[in-house]
Amino acid sequence: MNTQQCSEALQKEIEKIMVGKQEQIQLILLSVFSGGHILLDDLPGSGKTTLIRTLSLALGCDYRRIQFTPDLLPSDILGMTIYDQKTGEFVLRKGPVNTNILLADEINRAIPRTQSALLEAMEERQITIDGQTFQLPEPFLVMATQNPVERESTFQLPAAQMDRFFIRLSLGYPELEEEMDMLDKLGDGIPFDHIQPVTSPEKLMKLRQEIQNITVNQPLMEYMVQLVHATRNHPLLKAGASPRASRTLFQGVKAAAAMAGRTYAIPEDVQRLAIPVLAHRVVLTGEARYAKKTPEEIISQITNDLPVPPNHKDWINGNYEK
Repeated sequence: MNTQQCSEALQKEIEKIMVGKQEQIQLILLSVFSGGHILLDDLPGSGKTTLIRTLSLALGCDYRRIQFTPDLLPSDILGMTIYDQKTGEFVLRKGPVNTNILLADEINRAIPRTQSALLEAMEERQITIDGQTFQLPEPFLVMATQNPVERESTFQLPAAQMDRFFIRLSLGYPELEEEMDMLDKLGDGIPFDHIQPVTSPEKLMKLRQEIQNITVNQPLMEYMVQLVHATRNHPLLKAGASPRASRTLFQGVKAAAAMAGRTYAIPEDVQRLAIPVLAHRVVLTGEARYAKKTPEEIISQITNDLPVPPNHKDWINGNYEK
C-alpha cells in the first residue's frame, strides 16, 4: 500500500464517523504522513476530539488523552520517579506522553509551565525526567485542541510552541444537510467500534521514508523560501514565519504530492499549504489588528502576489524537469 492508497483508505474509515470536512481530513492526514503536530482551533462541540480518536483508531496507533486544566503539572504529562515503600527504591512512572498519538485537549487551559513540558517532546521526540532522557515511541504526534473564543481561565500558547505545530485548522460548523446526516448516523451514539485499522506504527514509518523520495526541484524550493521571507518583510506583520516554517512547507509539499500519486511536488501544493502552515506562525502589528486584518488574509495576499516558478505550466502538463 503506497501513500495515496493509504490516504484514501484512512479517509474512508474516518468518514464513517466524520460527516463532511474532506479538506480538513486530508490536511490532517498530510500532517500525519509528514510527522507534524496538529492544532485544532475551534468551538466546543465541533467534533475535534471525535476526529482525533477516530484517526488514531484508523491509524492503528496507541492513543492517550490529557485534559489540560490550570492545576495540571508537568509531571502529570511526562511522568516522575516515586518511592516504592515495598522495595525501598525509586521507580520511574512514565506519563501519558509515552504514546503514538497524544490528544492535548483544551491545551490553552494549562499554565505556561505545563505547556512548556511538551516543547522537548514535540521537537526532539524525547522527554527528560530527573535528568534522564527517554525516547518517545515512533511515530509520535501531538494533536491539540483549543477554544479560540473563550478567554477566561486560559493561557495563550507561547510563540515557541505555536511554531512547533505543523498546521493549525478549524473544522467549523457543518452545513444543514451535513448536520442532518450527522444526526442520522450518530444521533444515538458514536460507533467507534466500526473503525478498522488501516495501517500500523511500523507501516506509517515506512510510508514516511517513501515520502522523502518525492522530488522538490530548485525553483520550487526558491518559491517556498520567497513565500516565507515575504512574511518577514510585510508591513502588517510584526514577526514573520521562522526557518522551521520553510522546513515544514518542504515536508508538507512532499506529502501532498505522494497523497496525490505524484513523484514530484508542484506550486499548487505550496499554495494549498500556505495558510494552514504559516498563519499561526506570524504576529500581526497593532495597525493590522486595528484594521481587523487576519493572518489568513495576509498570507493569502502574499501567496497571490508571489509569481510562481516559470516552468509551472510544464509541471501541470506532466513535463517535469528536475
